[in-house]
Amino acid sequence: MTQDPSAQADPSAKSSVRRDLVQPAFPARLLAGYEAFKEGRLPQERARFEEMAENGQRPEIMIIACCDSRVSPEVIFDARPGELFVVRNVANLVPPYSPDGELHGTSAALEFAVQALKVKHIVVMGHGRCGGVHAFVRRSRNPDDDALSPGDFIGKWMTMISPAAEALPTQEGESDHDYAERLAITSIGNSIQNLLTFPCVNILHGRGQLQLHGAMFDVTKGILRTL
Repeated sequence: MTQDPSAQADPSAKSSVRRDLVQPAFPARLLAGYEAFKEGRLPQERARFEEMAENGQRPEIMIIACCDSRVSPEVIFDARPGELFVVRNVANLVPPYSPDGELHGTSAALEFAVQALKVKHIVVMGHGRCGGVHAFVRRSRNPDDDALSPGDFIGKWMTMISPAAEALPTQEGESDHDYAERLAITSIGNSIQNLLTFPCVNILHGRGQLQLHGAMFDVTKGILRTL
């Protein structure tokens, strides 16, 4: 069980966190939310938390979702603690298998879910009005567009959607918005194909022991469509 952040810290305890890097006030909204959780849901789920603390997590489903704050898988699927193993990144992308010795957060989470947790399902869940996808479309049609904010990571990350874009021709009279919405769906299929480049996924999927799924969530209407 994690420590209650509202409790007084032991003044004799040594912290490994540099105090000059910590803001003086923890966000009040988070503390209020924790208090609501502690008084409401925690008593209802206490036995479950204690059982998982003792025996570990055993989720059967991994969800790869966008880090957009509007599309929390735990909320959308009304999940209990321990039911879903979730990894979130910009535009819910899955990189192809590339054991190059570099740092790969999504790939590491995927490997852990499949080989250690032995999940039975992997769901790639996209969503409408995805900022990453729309920014990619604007930048691809206007290289001077600064939709993908300048930086060291986001532009390179979003190039993973290029194969999906190359496979999706534009329709006559189609707006950038409508094309981006279609591209978000096509990108899910591309991510599923990339999942199969991982040997552990490919082998278990071929044996019927691991199922791959796509889903699209409409943030305006709150409707989930399985693909």
